[in-house]
Amino acid sequence: MTSVRRLLISLPLLVIPLIWGCRRSTALQANRNQEQAVLEQVEPGELAVPVLPTRPDLPRSPSGAHYPLFPVHSDQLALLLSDIELAIRNPEVSPEAIPPLAHQQQVIYRVLSHRPALADQVRSKLEDRWRWVFDQHLAARRSFLAMHRGPASSTLPAWRIQTPAPPDQLLKAYRSASASTGIDWEVLAAVNLVETGMGRIDGISVANAQGPMQFLPTTWMEPGIGRGGDIRDPWDAIHAAARYLVRRGGLQDIRKGLWGYNNSNHYGRAVVHYADLLKRDPLAYRGLYHWQIHYASSAGDLWLHEGYNQQRPIDVLLYLRQNPHSRPSG
Repeated sequence: MTSVRRLLISLPLLVIPLIWGCRRSTALQANRNQEQAVLEQVEPGELAVPVLPTRPDLPRSPSGAHYPLFPVHSDQLALLLSDIELAIRNPEVSPEAIPPLAHQQQVIYRVLSHRPALADQVRSKLEDRWRWVFDQHLAARRSFLAMHRGPASSTLPAWRIQTPAPPDQLLKAYRSASASTGIDWEVLAAVNLVETGMGRIDGISVANAQGPMQFLPTTWMEPGIGRGGDIRDPWDAIHAAARYLVRRGGLQDIRKGLWGYNNSNHYGRAVVHYADLLKRDPLAYRGLYHWQIHYASSAGDLWLHEGYNQQRPIDVLLYLRQNPHSRPSG
């Protein structure tokens, strides 16, 4: 099994000074003795969704969205990140409001993973409830960065970036596969996230891995793994991944099972960080599901929006001339 490596690695992004507004969401009393960080009560009129930084001159993707801007000051970042984390977990915030919040969240963590001094400043200004969440995200990102070898690519891959299966359908598949094998559903969700952005990447890796869980066809055909299913179908692939992790020893030691996906301890640690986040904080799934595909290129950390469709690798600079929204502003 081989992961989609360029999905996992990002290059430093340019920092954009800007003036932005962010309406502070009201901090609600939570029971800190519980493992799950959930909202216990919401007063009428206090369901504010954070106002994300923006500028009218930014290039837009076909969906109308732009590459999330990165605030320059640690206090701005801490405030924005706290409000985003709170809104993502608030069941009264509509699902339609979550995608831009999740993409902003993703970009903040990707940038901070490269900037330890700024990350420490931001962490020091977060409320206690968000520091553990912050630590899991940065530890996962930095584990993936540690896997990087060689120069960044000057071409973009021959992928199609599609809308994944609905979040409830994926949850049903993760939990069904967990119930039948004993592999935690959160681990399956984390693998799906890091391999293909929960099924956004429709393409074949350089090692010929395919489908939402990136199976090699030879592995899929092993007795008891694919079981005659469709390597590209989320339900079939998630169940096959659970069986594969069991075969590789995942019930005894999940990192041993994850070694089968990628022969790297960094990979296993990163997946476990995301899985632990979901175990302690299941509502974090609302954000992770909407994370976008970013690709480490020689021109920086590029966003490949849903609708990206290249039949063959394309030169990075040529692509950016046609799609300026894919790179950070600055």
